[in-house]
Amino acid sequence: MDYRLLGRSGCAVSAYALGTMTFGSETDEETSFAQLDAFVEAGGTLLDCADVYGAGAAETIVGRWLAQRPADVVDRMVIVTKGRFPATSVFGAEGTSRRHLRRALEASLRRLGRGHVDMYMVHSWDPLTPLEETLGFLDDAVRAGLISYPGLSNYLGWQVQKAADLAQARGLAAPVALQPSYSLLVREIEWEIAPAAAHNGLGLLCWSPLGGGWLTGKYTQDHRPVGATRLGEDPGRGLEAYDRRAANPRTWQVLEAAAKVAADRGATMAQVALAWVAQRPGVSSVLLGARSVPQLLENLGAAELTLSAEEMEHLTAVSAPDAAPWPYGADGVEQRTRDLPQR
Repeated sequence: MDYRLLGRSGCAVSAYALGTMTFGSETDEETSFAQLDAFVEAGGTLLDCADVYGAGAAETIVGRWLAQRPADVVDRMVIVTKGRFPATSVFGAEGTSRRHLRRALEASLRRLGRGHVDMYMVHSWDPLTPLEETLGFLDDAVRAGLISYPGLSNYLGWQVQKAADLAQARGLAAPVALQPSYSLLVREIEWEIAPAAAHNGLGLLCWSPLGGGWLTGKYTQDHRPVGATRLGEDPGRGLEAYDRRAANPRTWQVLEAAAKVAADRGATMAQVALAWVAQRPGVSSVLLGARSVPQLLENLGAAELTLSAEEMEHLTAVSAPDAAPWPYGADGVEQRTRDLPQR
């Protein structure tokens, strides 16, 4: 396992992180404990939680696991959790106001059995709460010793920039990480979001690096998925809905390219897809999410795989997202670079 700094902070984290979204919902406590133990055995240190995962069950499971493990294991863990969305049915229990985030953080700490977490992330942009209020709360939480670092999740490029500018102008604790969706199938963050993060020193913690299971190779062009997979249970599920992705020829071109590299390297498609994300600029850690221990162990095998420059270039070219000529296509790139000063 490689280790990297979390953005511009001095906090070192494992290049692959364990996401806990399935804990308490798709994965029972016993299997969750086994995943956590396997992750630690592989050298993993970054645990990613959120109060809405399993309606709080994921944090509770992680808290129980931490309570039963020796101090040297617990001390190695970098604990991340998030708040923004309603984790309970209480009216108004959502958003990024001081009121909600204070209550959400206190509840997360109780479930985790901790007095402090290493990073607390705003789970998504809140259009109703002034950003000054949100950043002020995060700064207060740092000063109170409740969190070490603030972070952002699912922010757009202009939102990242606004948060960074406000934090700098007001002398507030600055976010050190951004959590976006990023994979061979979802690369649009490269247009604005990733550059904004890099410019302001935010490391990327990438979720859904396997494109909701597509990059494992388990879905085919000829048959709609069935059975015990995410899309088998619900083909219209979320961003990775089968009909939407299957209708795009680029999807199958990317899968074919990843399968070819996997065959050449004696690896799985999932490991190739994960390694590609891990080797992209600005990435601090790649989030692994699994229902079972065998799934997790296969994914952790990506830590042993380093793609060559030629493999990276090929996968990057094949997976280039469709873009209109302007502003992100060839015409826009040409115009933006034409008059750059010569160095």
